[in-house]
Amino acid sequence: MPDLHELENAMPVAPLKIVAMPSAEKLAHRVNDYLVGFRRSVNNKVKNDPAFHGYIEDSYLTNFECPRFGSGEGKAVFHESIRGKDLFIITDVCNHSLTYNVGGYVNHMSPDDHYQDLKRVISACNGKAHRINVIMPFLYEGRQHKRNGRESLDCAYALEELSAMGVSNFVTFDAHDPRVQNAAPLNGFDNFTPPYQFIKALLTAEDDLLVDKDHLIVISPDEGALDRAIYFATVLGVDTGMFYKRRDYSVMVNGKNPIVAHEFLGDNIEDKDVIIIDDMISSGESMLDTSRQLKAMHARRVFLCCTFGLFTNGLKAFDEAYEKCYFDKVITTNLTYLPPEIRQKPYFVEADMSKFTASIIDFMNHDVSLGNTLVTTEKIHSILESYNKRMPFD
Repeated sequence: MPDLHELENAMPVAPLKIVAMPSAEKLAHRVNDYLVGFRRSVNNKVKNDPAFHGYIEDSYLTNFECPRFGSGEGKAVFHESIRGKDLFIITDVCNHSLTYNVGGYVNHMSPDDHYQDLKRVISACNGKAHRINVIMPFLYEGRQHKRNGRESLDCAYALEELSAMGVSNFVTFDAHDPRVQNAAPLNGFDNFTPPYQFIKALLTAEDDLLVDKDHLIVISPDEGALDRAIYFATVLGVDTGMFYKRRDYSVMVNGKNPIVAHEFLGDNIEDKDVIIIDDMISSGESMLDTSRQLKAMHARRVFLCCTFGLFTNGLKAFDEAYEKCYFDKVITTNLTYLPPEIRQKPYFVEADMSKFTASIIDFMNHDVSLGNTLVTTEKIHSILESYNKRMPFD
């Protein structure tokens, strides 16, 4: 954790409680374990003050449930008091593995179902919590953030609705377009990116990378991810390139114009390792086509780095592409649901975000500037220095 000095001299705004929605239980439990460890190790002067009873706990998880009736209707129930608590609700709207019964049929939960359960939990607080904060790694309807023609503005409306229900702060990761926060301008909205966790996971998985301009390049698969690629390349001290998607705007398939081809803009990549960085892998078609073209251009190795591994069409296409040597590793975070079988794949590497998320919660609970958690450049340089010297790094 960065800048512990500020935490040691800060008081929490209220006792901390975490609501682990069923969709994000695994992540929330790991976050809770880190928070328990943080507060036992940090020498905060208030932790022994009787006025701050509960600062150090064995668990900060709240006892609650979201049961469903046979008709599919639901409710949220707290089994303990949350009066005066600083509540952090962690939810994953992309977890399609959860099911419930409707009229005798099994129904998989959609992002709409998860969003409705989130509103139920906020409603069950009944205005008694000191503050409500929502941690939603994949922003609900984040890809529907702007209007083109006669269509809805789902993400903006959701933020507006949650704001009206009493949510003070929104925390998300790698938002498709962070400008959607303008829908709730008087609320906190923090958007974090995981470049440090990506490079740490990659360096842990590969022991023979040469991080310099002659051996490594960072590629953006489209113009939307260019900012991420430029930052990543600048911090690593390497060059960057970009593919742009040539689409057929005369046709609509599944609500979008199909991609005709990917065109590359950048320097020579022959015999270089390539990192492709983006916010998500949905079906994976675009990412796999990009990696195929890079290998055809004689790239040495191709590493796919994505914040959210949704894999909406399954893993078959990735298995086939890996067998054809189109890519070498897929690095994605544990912020959203990952199919269990992916952990058995030889190409999969997980970038763990639980410690970072715990740091965010701890700083917010103490009302300390979150700028402390954003300074990743120095940390990346530090692990690069250790890696180049073949020294262990944390």
